[in-house]
Amino acid sequence: MTQRPSYLTDYVFNWETFDVVCSGKSSLDATNYLTELHDKNQVTNFLYGYGFDINDPVETAELFGIFQEAIQFIKRYFLKEGNPEGIDLRVPNYLFTITNISDLFLAATGHSLAKLKKDDQLWAGVVLKVMHTLLHTDKDLRYRYYSTIQQQIFDRFYKFIHRDEQSGLFLKNETGTSISLHDFQTKAKKTRDSIVIKLLHKQENVAEELFDRIGVRIITKTKLDALRVIKFLHRNHVIMINNIKPSRSQNSLVDLTTFKKHLYTLYKEAIRNQLSEVEFYDKLNKVIDEAVPGRNSQENRHTSEEYRAIHFTGRQLIKYRNPFMSSFNEVRKMALKDKQNPVSEALLNLDTSAVSRDIRFFYPFEVQITDVESHLKNSQGEASHAEYKKSQLKSAMKRIFRPIIEFHNLKID
Repeated sequence: MTQRPSYLTDYVFNWETFDVVCSGKSSLDATNYLTELHDKNQVTNFLYGYGFDINDPVETAELFGIFQEAIQFIKRYFLKEGNPEGIDLRVPNYLFTITNISDLFLAATGHSLAKLKKDDQLWAGVVLKVMHTLLHTDKDLRYRYYSTIQQQIFDRFYKFIHRDEQSGLFLKNETGTSISLHDFQTKAKKTRDSIVIKLLHKQENVAEELFDRIGVRIITKTKLDALRVIKFLHRNHVIMINNIKPSRSQNSLVDLTTFKKHLYTLYKEAIRNQLSEVEFYDKLNKVIDEAVPGRNSQENRHTSEEYRAIHFTGRQLIKYRNPFMSSFNEVRKMALKDKQNPVSEALLNLDTSAVSRDIRFFYPFEVQITDVESHLKNSQGEASHAEYKKSQLKSAMKRIFRPIIEFHNLKID
């Protein structure tokens, strides 16, 4: 019998690894990218590369806590016991017997010392993917500055929001430019669970890639005013064109090509016939109401085809002043008055060069602009936010449980 050359093992490739690294596949969609973990030592090295030292009891306890939370998250959102539209399955008893996080990895890779069923192995993989997503949600460093970020971004808009004596709402600047609004809304802070679900269905499974944690919705009275709002925000430097993320811009409200063509015709008519602004505005509104764009192939697949709005993502440079430094400087002044005190001496000798006094970073925010008629349609039926969230959850469920769904040949609507 011909002996297999030992060097061949150096030329065996895990093709799913290459799919993730080279071809844009998400690790959440891979099934065997962990198969090279054959023993606990390899698991330890893998986790160290990931960022966790499981020889540190604190970090081990954190991982185990995330493991337990992942199981509860799965039960709450993806299984029938927590969600009537979830999968009719139960978490395998084996997962509740795990006390060492390494055993979970070995179970997922099929190298557990325990005699496990294929189902147990698939479930371990599902739990690991949810754990990974929970960790990315919790380790977004900028999240601790959320209240400061929110205030600085919203303040740019609030500066130009005004109400008249009849409680009418307007965008208005110092030069007198004014646009009547139906409503101005700010997005409530996303819950942690909502963030995790969104990450579980996104190709980019990292919290830094969520662009809608902070957002505003501006509802105008007409579609024409929606375009005027964009011009207003740009001219008054509320949004910076340089900081718009192009791949996030979507428009299902106005066919700009058609609108642009008719606009130039109306310019000429306004000059020729000396139209008043009211006449010009009315004619332009009729044109824009007929200029409805088709469905963009890049739009979010969870969004209804009836949904009409302009979306874009801006980024703002956030300036955070560390409150610790101002407090520390006050204590330092007191210490200078009593240098002979050992505590004062130790305090004055502290090296604070590594403590950031000011932190500056760009943070994304989402803007949605629509007219009141479209907004009412968006809020009903298939276009409603509730339907959107339901679709998103089902997508995440199917994606994470795909190996188990296929293994059991389950029928999911």
